[in-house]
Amino acid sequence: MERVSRMVAEKPVVIFSKNSCCMSHTIKSLFCDLGVHPAVHELDELQRGREIEAALSRLGCNPTVPAVFIGGELVGGENEVMSLHLQRSLKPMLKRAGALWV
Repeated sequence: MERVSRMVAEKPVVIFSKNSCCMSHTIKSLFCDLGVHPAVHELDELQRGREIEAALSRLGCNPTVPAVFIGGELVGGENEVMSLHLQRSLKPMLKRAGALWV
């Protein structure tokens, strides 16, 4: 859990992902289209990826990827992020976290 906390503090937006997950790709593309440059951790490429995935599960991420943190807080997975985007709440959240300036 401490490792995840340190990773989440790296940037205003942090995404835990897997290369094989199509929803992870969709979420990363959304943030890129919005002009946000998140820290992306591909769990299937990290040596301790399974440990990190277990920690994400303990935090309540189900499924564990994609897991999106904004401003150090867990936002959730694709359903939560897309809901925020459709409600026009995602951009203000990104601005407050310092991830988006426009």
